[in-house]
Amino acid sequence: MLVIQSANTSITKPALPASLILLLATAAGLSVASLYYSQPMLGVLGADIHASDRMIGLVPTLTQLGYALGIMVLAPLGDRYDRRNIILLKAALLALALLFSGFAPNVTWLLATSLVIGLTATMAQDIIPAAATLAPEAHRGKIVGTVMTGLLLGILLSRVISGFGAEAFGWRAVYVAAAFSVALVVVAIWRGLPRFQATTQLGYGALLGSMADLWRRHATLRQAAHAQGLLAIGFSAFWSTLAVMLHAAPFHLGSAAAGAFGLAGAAGALAAPLAGRLADKRGPELVTRIGAGLAAVSFAVMWLAPLLPPHVQLALFVVSAIGFDFGIQATLVAHQTVVFGIDPASRSRLNALLFTGMFVGMASGAALGSLMLAQWGWPGVVALATVSSLGALAVRMLGNRKK
Repeated sequence: MLVIQSANTSITKPALPASLILLLATAAGLSVASLYYSQPMLGVLGADIHASDRMIGLVPTLTQLGYALGIMVLAPLGDRYDRRNIILLKAALLALALLFSGFAPNVTWLLATSLVIGLTATMAQDIIPAAATLAPEAHRGKIVGTVMTGLLLGILLSRVISGFGAEAFGWRAVYVAAAFSVALVVVAIWRGLPRFQATTQLGYGALLGSMADLWRRHATLRQAAHAQGLLAIGFSAFWSTLAVMLHAAPFHLGSAAAGAFGLAGAAGALAAPLAGRLADKRGPELVTRIGAGLAAVSFAVMWLAPLLPPHVQLALFVVSAIGFDFGIQATLVAHQTVVFGIDPASRSRLNALLFTGMFVGMASGAALGSLMLAQWGWPGVVALATVSSLGALAVRMLGNRKK
């Protein structure tokens, strides 16, 4: 079995076969897709297992919270142990959690498996540094970009597939099919992914302690995590409540309609290269302000929805989703550019801290979005998303003024 040496070892690496790049991209996409399968199905899922809107809203909340927790407490292990073994273990557990979700007899069971799905879906955050380690220096950007495209497509297609799949075959079939797809990835990774050598001998406590030290020492890291977390609140509030809102009057639409809204996530994939080029030319700080501002405007225009006929409201929601998806993804790419420039030797841990902030925001947005929908209806969700995006813009503007 080929063993990949540490990133500091000076070796000439052969070109990666296309099959291995495709495997990494597919594995990243399927793992992160697991975070979003539930969202378009919440309307039919809640009715089937007799759960209230508030309880069913905890399904995406715990999934996102589990992901944030997993990034914080599990991602550092990739520096200490063979990353291949970590990916294999997480993938196997993810497949089991998805399978158990498909056979959940009640909401309590589903909430428990949702937390495990979030924890184990963090294999995506192990796959990306694995791709960077495997890639030859001259092609690292291209290969990592390809894997990131797979991850973005997982986010994009997950809602579409689960929405249509739940309507055609039932929500349980979606979870079972997802489990089967991840199980196939386990076999492919076991056969095709080389081993990785540990890059540090620090104990687990020391690894976590070093992350705390990075957080204390770098204000730019804290600013990026706070701003991206605020944007994630609005993003998650919208997607976590969309299916429930569309299921009610005046739309009375099924999970397939909610899933179709996931096509608007294509803007996120388009934003990545555009934001990267603009960040190179004009600086990442400008991209963060533009992205946060675009997200705030896109959420705010949904205030016009009650004044419009139902079919026009749907068109407005699609346009708004394209706008805020583009803005939030562009801001994330710019924030990664900022964070990766802080300390090249600590990029994995810096990235983990950034994504922890982001997915804490995701979990908070899912919980607050469900609360807003229950208390004040869709206008409450729109208000939450708009205010949180304006908060992210304020963080970026105030942070830049202090420099």
